[in-house]
Amino acid sequence: MSEKAEYGLTGDFIFKEAVEFLKKKKPLAAEEYQTLSDECRAKAFSVSGYTSIEILQKFLDELTEACEQGKTQREFRETMNDFLERNGYQGLNPFHSDVIFRTNMQTAYNAGHYKSMTQPETMRLRPYWKYMTAGDGNVRETHARMDGRIYRADDPIWKVWYPPNGFRCRCTVVSMTEKQVQRSGIPVSKAPPYDVDYSTGEIIYRYPDKGFSNNPALDAWKPDFTGIDSGLKKAYRSRKREN
Repeated sequence: MSEKAEYGLTGDFIFKEAVEFLKKKKPLAAEEYQTLSDECRAKAFSVSGYTSIEILQKFLDELTEACEQGKTQREFRETMNDFLERNGYQGLNPFHSDVIFRTNMQTAYNAGHYKSMTQPETMRLRPYWKYMTAGDGNVRETHARMDGRIYRADDPIWKVWYPPNGFRCRCTVVSMTEKQVQRSGIPVSKAPPYDVDYSTGEIIYRYPDKGFSNNPALDAWKPDFTGIDSGLKKAYRSRKREN
């Protein structure tokens, strides 16, 4: 059995829901998008530097089609550049295209995976989730702090640390059975990653990149999670006020 199959990463359901996630989004200019709550942003779509709803809708349509048909980032960029240049706009450079494509594809894929993992039967059989980074030298330090950590599927950590957790983030979450957790030898975590300021004794929780301390999949699908730890809830609400 492959690692993907073992952790429940296969199946058309995930990709179907990823496409549905993108199709539900509505284009908004960046100025409007920035005024939205995190919950509303999960249902909106914007690209920095563009205000025309027609252009934004074209971006969204091409991303949805890429997700649905398995198109590459290069194909997405070529199609978008042809459209942009015909309408008097400068084409995307490879870096900008990669940021737009990868962030939106990862968000859609992880949203689809989230819905798959939160199905009642799946939650019963695979009640633990494990955070996984790409495992290379390009992983951000804060994301690496989460790598390999296992939490219960209903732990409120996933309201904050469900990927993508930054632009071009490649992290993912996999579901696990009780036996898989036992075989791994990794203890189930009950707190988010943190540091201690030994001069004051203050606990400093570590969070995703700015603007990513929320779970767009949760905001879109609204499962009923319970058992929220009061300490983490307080820290999370404080973080939202800061942002």
